Amino acid sequence: MKFQALVAILIELEKTRSRNLMTELLATFLETVPAEEMSRALYLLLGQLGPAYQRVDFGLADTMVVRALARLFEVDLSEIKKTYGRLGDLGEVVTELSGEEEGEGLSLKETYEALSAVAAASGKGSQEEKVELLVGLLKRLSAIERKYVIRTVLGKMRLGFSDKTLLDALTVMESGSKAGREKLERAYQIYPDIGTIAALCKSNGLNGVEQKVGITVGVPVMSALAQRLKSADEMVAKMKRVIVEPKYDGQRIQIHFERTDKGELIRSFSRGLEENSFMFPELAQAIEQIGVKSIILDAEAVGYDPETGKLLPFQETITRKRKHGVADASKQVPIRFFCFDVLYIDGESLLQLPLWQRRERLEQVIAKGDYLQISPMIETTSADEVREFHAKQLGLGLEGAMVKKYDGVYQPGRSGWNWVKFKEVEEAKGKLSDTIDAVVMGYYRGKGKRSSFGVGAFLVGVLNPEKQEFVTVAKIGTGLTDEQWRELKRRADALFVDEPPAEFVVPDSLIPGVWMEPSLVVEIAADEITRSPLHSSGYGLRFPRLVRFRDDKKAASATTLAELQEIN
Repeated sequence: MKFQALVAILIELEKTRSRNLMTELLATFLETVPAEEMSRALYLLLGQLGPAYQRVDFGLADTMVVRALARLFEVDLSEIKKTYGRLGDLGEVVTELSGEEEGEGLSLKETYEALSAVAAASGKGSQEEKVELLVGLLKRLSAIERKYVIRTVLGKMRLGFSDKTLLDALTVMESGSKAGREKLERAYQIYPDIGTIAALCKSNGLNGVEQKVGITVGVPVMSALAQRLKSADEMVAKMKRVIVEPKYDGQRIQIHFERTDKGELIRSFSRGLEENSFMFPELAQAIEQIGVKSIILDAEAVGYDPETGKLLPFQETITRKRKHGVADASKQVPIRFFCFDVLYIDGESLLQLPLWQRRERLEQVIAKGDYLQISPMIETTSADEVREFHAKQLGLGLEGAMVKKYDGVYQPGRSGWNWVKFKEVEEAKGKLSDTIDAVVMGYYRGKGKRSSFGVGAFLVGVLNPEKQEFVTVAKIGTGLTDEQWRELKRRADALFVDEPPAEFVVPDSLIPGVWMEPSLVVEIAADEITRSPLHSSGYGLRFPRLVRFRDDKKAASATTLAELQEIN
């Protein structure tokens, strides 16, 4: 299959903002892709070289790509920079300067392998090697092919669709409609590799995918997420018997461990499917507490004060999110892993076991030690006991309680009513019972004092998963410290885009001065949610204010429109 065939569909996708049309276009294209090419095709459609949990960083910043283009066209760097300044997109720059060049007609496989070589270059002199490899690839491509290769290496495809759109397209490809999509969704939730799912779908059909994939050590399962209910009485009424656990102010982590004849595999993943093993060197010692050959644990990583033993807030724990200096950070902010669920033991998936049995198995396989600790719990049918446990956790400086159905299975994603966040705070009159995880969609330039920050207000939205779009809910211009304004600007600069992303629904009256990729998640508090004709969600926030940046969350895990309606 030729790479230009994939580029042709990318051109069509870039022209549309309709989710349904995108799905139809993708389904039609995928029908033409041979089974052996499906994985590569799906990855490249997303501007990737592998599944989300194996994110490949090309290691090429804009400045390096500018160098590559100057070398490709044999012009001075200043000429490339000038054109870049005018167009604002290096993909458009390479297209304009390439003229009518037709290229060699590389295959999809050849292009994928060449891109993989660029990403794989490492060590001393690797930046120069990456530039040379990129130039070599570009010389073999047509003008329009170059555009999408440049966007791929910069991570700026900007096409407005995700793995979920591709699952829809695969279903339409196989069945002619979205009927049966839940089969792919279930498989994807326990094996979130869109390339593998696509190849299996092509070869085995919708019914065959679930039979071919299963929970696997080293491949993260989509985390179970909590729903919202308004009171402890509602929780007990809906779930009957419940298990209540502390809600820690830490970082959700899924721990994978396996002993083999070749050694030990140790991996950890965030709730956004990013591998974050480098953050937690303690895991190498923690495995001494595990009494089985292989296991997948659901846990919360929480920093603590080594002198007092007191647990630290999230903002201190997240300082571990770095690639360098981790050893020093681990001394300054040591970590404990509070395990509250187990998904897999020695080849057996536990996802369909009731929670109480999973907790029993957890107790059996984790020995006492300094790193892994089993989260305490109570079992009850009393709303009063739920409230008492919640109040006790607040008194300990935690976020409160998680309330879980006693006999509930493990459901990846935010579905069912097996897990509920306890956010009942009766004394907090005039304030929402919960915060909102919103996506920053863009910002407005500042005036007066804020002109020095470059940001005067910012626009946030929540997720409408039915249409796979983000809808506005608040324009926030107060309640930030000077440092938070500076931090917001710094993050915004890294996510700047020329055009509004296809998944944004923003009324004309709220169009920001600067658009951003849907990537930055912030936790927002407010006093009230009101009906609002000004916002595309139909709702607005009264006195919204920034609580913190949520570096542990992805846009796909933002508060949904349905959840917003549940918050009181």
